[in-house]
Amino acid sequence: MSYAVKEMFLTLQGEGVQAGRRAVFVRFAGCNLWTGREQDRARAICRFCDTDFVGTDGVGGGRFADAAALVDAVIGFWGLGDARRFVVLTGGEPMLQVDDALIDALHDGGFEIAIESNGTLAVHPGIDWVCISPKAGSETVQRSGDELKLVWPQPGTDIVAIEGWDFVHFLLQPLDDAAGEANVAAAMATVMERPRWRLSLQTHKLLGLR
Repeated sequence: MSYAVKEMFLTLQGEGVQAGRRAVFVRFAGCNLWTGREQDRARAICRFCDTDFVGTDGVGGGRFADAAALVDAVIGFWGLGDARRFVVLTGGEPMLQVDDALIDALHDGGFEIAIESNGTLAVHPGIDWVCISPKAGSETVQRSGDELKLVWPQPGTDIVAIEGWDFVHFLLQPLDDAAGEANVAAAMATVMERPRWRLSLQTHKLLGLR
């Protein structure tokens, strides 16, 4: 199987429980909640997406012929040393492409594997760290994992039902749009009212990282 990757880069994880950790990000092209065509944005389920996952023209992006080729590229971005190798599979929706061959090759390369998914597809059981960000209007089938990251406020979300899902960490992340500070205040207020949740900020944006 070949893999379509929008971009790949070395950075610090900017969100969630793993924030601050050195990581290679592999952003897969394509998403099942939006076609990627501008004319379809009004009908998209996830209208607040803040990433470009269309095509393969980003830095480090391209079409990789097989898992070995993709993992070689990941190792190239990581650089020297094999201690604490960490890769984040994101998108778009990475589970449209992630398969046994890729998971096995990354593990053989010494990488701990994290995924950031919308949860509409079951996550590969070989992934080491599962982060799910559910989107109102879609069906979340992956209701267990390491962290649940809910963008807030998000009309149509049943936060009470979500609290019954099987996650270790429940994170509330302010929606990054024109409302700005109002969304931060809304997220903070919800965390104060519902102590199961923790506030998660996009520190990579605050630091000017990718």
